[in-house]
Amino acid sequence: MAVSPPNSERPLRRDAERNRRRILEAAGAAFAEDGLSVTLDEIARRAGVGVGTIYRRFPDKEQLIDALFEARMNAIAEEAEAALQADDAWAGLMRFFERAAAQHACDRGFKEVALSGVHGLERVGRARQLMFPLVSQLVARAQADGSLRPDVDATDIPLLQLMLGSLSDCTRDVDPEAWRRYLGIVTDGLRTSRDGPTPLESSALSPEQTQRSMATWRPCTR
Repeated sequence: MAVSPPNSERPLRRDAERNRRRILEAAGAAFAEDGLSVTLDEIARRAGVGVGTIYRRFPDKEQLIDALFEARMNAIAEEAEAALQADDAWAGLMRFFERAAAQHACDRGFKEVALSGVHGLERVGRARQLMFPLVSQLVARAQADGSLRPDVDATDIPLLQLMLGSLSDCTRDVDPEAWRRYLGIVTDGLRTSRDGPTPLESSALSPEQTQRSMATWRPCTR
């Protein structure tokens, strides 16, 4: 006859899963705010657990980064799949574009993984293989109904997201939502025709804010 495990084991398993969720939530928030340089000690402090608890769940920082990145990419892929079901191809493409751009703009850690190719190189490659066909379909649908300019390529979309994400880094301290203004300008550049300009969601920066933002620029390193 099978013997049930002692009742004391069940709370331990529940505690372990609860700790894992707390670690992932704390790491996700920390990486989003400050990038991947955040230490495991800081993540443990935010999660309210000992750093040894993190090492039991994630033997090294790269595994923690990979777990978070995979979850983020799955969420973006779901957004793309939902956008493909939209009756209006342009609206579906723009909904996906805005939400993906927001991910790049608001999550520094995600952007570092997705764009650097240093962290979890194999996982990043798989993610790109997952996303490119979906983005290609979104672009093709919008071009087929005449709403998206015909000379746009699917490879333009991630580069535009990179542009907006880089802008968000520069304007983070003066206006965290400034990137949305330029999303509106980019949107008008993508569409074949329109009755009027797309309303811009954010006000223009002041000369002082512009100077502060531009002063944060740093050359790319190779």
